[in-house]
Amino acid sequence: MSSVDPLSSLLNGIRAEGSVVSHAVLTVPWVIRFADDAPLTMISVLRGGGTLLLPDGTRRAVGAGDTAIVRGPAPFHLADRPATIHSSHAAYEIACFTTNPECTAQELGGIHWGTDREEATALIVGAYRASGHRHERLLRSLPPVLVVEEDAEVCAWLETAAADAAHRSAGSQALMDRLLDWALVCTLRSWFDKVGADAPSWYRGLADPVLAPALQSFHDRPAEAWTVASLAARAGVSRSLFAKRFTKLMGRPPLAYLTECRMDEAETLLSDTDLGIAQIARSVGYADAFGFSAAFKRHKGLSPSAFRAAAA
Repeated sequence: MSSVDPLSSLLNGIRAEGSVVSHAVLTVPWVIRFADDAPLTMISVLRGGGTLLLPDGTRRAVGAGDTAIVRGPAPFHLADRPATIHSSHAAYEIACFTTNPECTAQELGGIHWGTDREEATALIVGAYRASGHRHERLLRSLPPVLVVEEDAEVCAWLETAAADAAHRSAGSQALMDRLLDWALVCTLRSWFDKVGADAPSWYRGLADPVLAPALQSFHDRPAEAWTVASLAARAGVSRSLFAKRFTKLMGRPPLAYLTECRMDEAETLLSDTDLGIAQIARSVGYADAFGFSAAFKRHKGLSPSAFRAAAA
């Protein structure tokens, strides 16, 4: 059986689609509005830069070499400077998922390729669609915007790929979309590593040599009747040492964490599938629907059937 780590599982169903903007030669003052209502939008600044303006008032400057991930779905802006949005400016909009998308390089006004103009702001933009609700647990662990500084060689490589996609050679858009998927994973991993103790507990645990084998086993087989003793055996340490280390690093005892993960998985299955309550109960480690329903209501505040009705 192949292993699926929590980050891969949470990103399952989030995909870049038809999103590439690069070498946007924008005459100051300018503002770009991002109107996709996407769960995640990634912006890599190859040259130039500006300021991200979020609906909650957050302002974050981004410059050459920065990759920003903005948590949706609310529209947001990127401007040459914050004051520009309240004054006369050249306005652009990126809405890749609308009926008439304006997200490819030729379709955003004033774009030129291969320019050396000093005022050029070169961007690669990936807006990510979501199918289902599995990604929502990941979104809850992210700030409204996060920024990671990329290596110059990575930026140059992405720029070449974006240029190829914009020229519409066979398969280039699909290639760019997959590269953006790869870049999203790399950027999130870099940010989680950077923030250390502020990263989600499931990510920190996978980096711990003692906890990682046990966590991976659980995430691979959540329906198994795991106990602290059986997880400690997977980790190769005593039950007491495992429980103490787990609680310290993950912020909760092992069985509490297992229950939370099972309830999150059940929430996804109730929202995204037509499986019966008894089937879902078995898939997350409960012998019968009654015990599962009681646990789900205790953790989520609604019975499984009520939650499903509300989600629908």
